Amino acid sequence: MRMFDVIEKKKHGKAMTKEEIQEMIQGYVAGSIPDYQMAAWAMAVYFAGLTDAELGELTLAMADSGERMDLSGIAGIKVDKHSTGGVGDKTTLAIAPIVAACGEKVAKMSGRGLGHTGGTIDKLESIPGYQTEIPLEDFFKNVNTNGLSVVGQSANLAPADKKLYALRDVTNTVDSIPLIAASVMSKKLAAGSDKIVLDVTCGSGAFMKCKEDAVTLAEKMVAIGEHAGKETVALITNMDTPLGENIGNAMEVAEIVALLNGKGKEDLYAVCIYLAKTMLYLAKKEKNPQITEDDCEKMAIEAVENGSALNKLKQMVAAQGGDVSVITDPSKWKKAQYAYEVVAQESGYVTHTDAMQLGIASMVLGAGREKKEDSIDFAAGIQLLKKTGDAVTVGDTLAVLYTEKYDTVVDAEKILREAYTIKKEKPAPEPLILAKVTKDGVQWFGK
Repeated sequence: MRMFDVIEKKKHGKAMTKEEIQEMIQGYVAGSIPDYQMAAWAMAVYFAGLTDAELGELTLAMADSGERMDLSGIAGIKVDKHSTGGVGDKTTLAIAPIVAACGEKVAKMSGRGLGHTGGTIDKLESIPGYQTEIPLEDFFKNVNTNGLSVVGQSANLAPADKKLYALRDVTNTVDSIPLIAASVMSKKLAAGSDKIVLDVTCGSGAFMKCKEDAVTLAEKMVAIGEHAGKETVALITNMDTPLGENIGNAMEVAEIVALLNGKGKEDLYAVCIYLAKTMLYLAKKEKNPQITEDDCEKMAIEAVENGSALNKLKQMVAAQGGDVSVITDPSKWKKAQYAYEVVAQESGYVTHTDAMQLGIASMVLGAGREKKEDSIDFAAGIQLLKKTGDAVTVGDTLAVLYTEKYDTVVDAEKILREAYTIKKEKPAPEPLILAKVTKDGVQWFGK
């Protein structure tokens, strides 16, 4: 196979064969296919797309490019959850303990944040002592003993995706729907879970800005999962404004602790319960075909109300070397040196809080990375006191900025103010869950 011929074929919208796809991915990982040719292929895909058959074979080839996790050493049905990213997206930290408290196993590998999006691993590392890299046997032991473990992604998991994503990042092909689908699902298939729940975020803080594109991406990923023999369900969730009120690593963990103590913000709580019930339903219906999603929702709610989900979080933190005292007593979290209030300069209603802009503001304060090698200030972040739909009067505090570097406040405040739109009329509320996608089709909510 000549890569020149493959590029020519894809440029004209012709389908590649399974053998061509496998040889291309193997050659790219091995280094025999250079970046410039792979970049040309990615751009051809950006404009010409991929057939469903090509997409399925590409994803499998990427999943097979490194090690595949064998989770057979963990008893029961393993359900994985993946979010396509966003701002203030801390749902994994609540969902994993809730699902484990309801008797199911969560063996999860998560990633770090980059740019305006946050990463679960960064949030967990804000817990003093928490180890996100542990031996595989300890990972299995923790899941079998406590029901859950969340660790960083293995370096050998889908290496083709790591190389291709880095290339897409510098060639402006990140937002190609088929390449996003292959990227996400190659890691999910390699991670070895039996069932997959996808949280496809949609709005200003997400890759997918409109509902239709988000559903298209979800349909592609569900088809890939089903093609690989993994039951897959995707939820389209609203990321036009951040979930909850906190953006920033330690601040988001503290907010999840509050949620598991029964004091969570309504929007964050609702999305966490919906995701948890979906995971529970996929796992439990294998053993009990009569169970319903309503049954699973009641279990998830009870796990929060009776404290068992919070206990699961404590068990996971302790098992991975973390300081449980910050979970038991959130006042022990390290506080940022500076806290700066941003107040409203006009009265009315908040009609939009641009999640992407808020994420960038938090990054400026030190809570995120602009480049992979950047360090993170775990205590930095933003507390949103006013969000979309809230009434404000002149002088009300919109948000509080937290940082160790006071010289970042001016730029962060400017960006944050640009994120807020205040008008005289109250906006109509939008649903938190916009749609649900399964192999049987799309179910829209509030449309």
